[in-house]
Amino acid sequence: MAQDLHELLRSLRVWAPGVTELRPFDPDAAPAEPLALFTAWLAEAAAAGQPEPHTMSLATTDEDGLPDVRTVMLHGADADGWAFATHATSRKGRQLAARPYAALGFYWPVHGRQIRLRGPVEQAPPGAARADLHARTTGALAAALTGHQSEPLPSLETLHRASEAAWDLARTAPETKVPSWTLYRMRPDEAEFFQGDERRRHVRLVYRRDGEGWVKGLLWP
Repeated sequence: MAQDLHELLRSLRVWAPGVTELRPFDPDAAPAEPLALFTAWLAEAAAAGQPEPHTMSLATTDEDGLPDVRTVMLHGADADGWAFATHATSRKGRQLAARPYAALGFYWPVHGRQIRLRGPVEQAPPGAARADLHARTTGALAAALTGHQSEPLPSLETLHRASEAAWDLARTAPETKVPSWTLYRMRPDEAEFFQGDERRRHVRLVYRRDGEGWVKGLLWP
C-alpha cells in the first residue's frame, strides 16, 4: 500500500504544460496595498477557468494552541477585511472565540499562484450576517438551518431527516433567522503573493501592515 502511494505521488505533475500558464510578475509594479492585487489575481483565475477560485483554506488554533484547517468560501473582501461565515457554535467558531486570529490560503494552479494572509478576526454585526446568509441560495440557508455543525452525528438518517425539514423551511420561509450564523472578517496584518516560475525562481511579494499603510518586501523562494 505504501509503495503504491509512493508511485502514485511520483507520477503526479505540478504545473503541467497545457494546464498551467505561469505568468510573469513584476513586484515593483504591484499596487501599494494587497486588496487591489488580490482582486486582480482572483479575476484572472476566474477568467482562466480555475475551478472554485473563491474557496480558501482557513487555519485556526484551538484553546490549547493546536492548529486546525479546513476549506471555506470567501464571502467578500474590502477595507474591513476578508469575510467568511459559519456557525458561532461550530468548531471553527469556538476556536475563533478562544483565539480570534486566523490565516487564509488561496491556491490557483491555473497560474501557479498562491496567496497567504493572516491577521485578527472579528465578528461582523448580526445584521450583516443575516443579509449575507439571505443573499445566498436556498441550499445555503437550508444547510445553515440544519445546524449542529461539528457536533457528533448519530447516523446519516438523522442528517437526512434534519436536512429535509430544513429544506422545507428554507423554501417556505426564506427569511427565517439562524441566530448562530455568524459573518467573520479577517483584517490581515500580513499578505503574501506567490507567483510560480518554471525554473523555480518563484517570486514572493509580502505586504506588512504599517499603521494605516503597507510596507512591501520580497522573500526567498
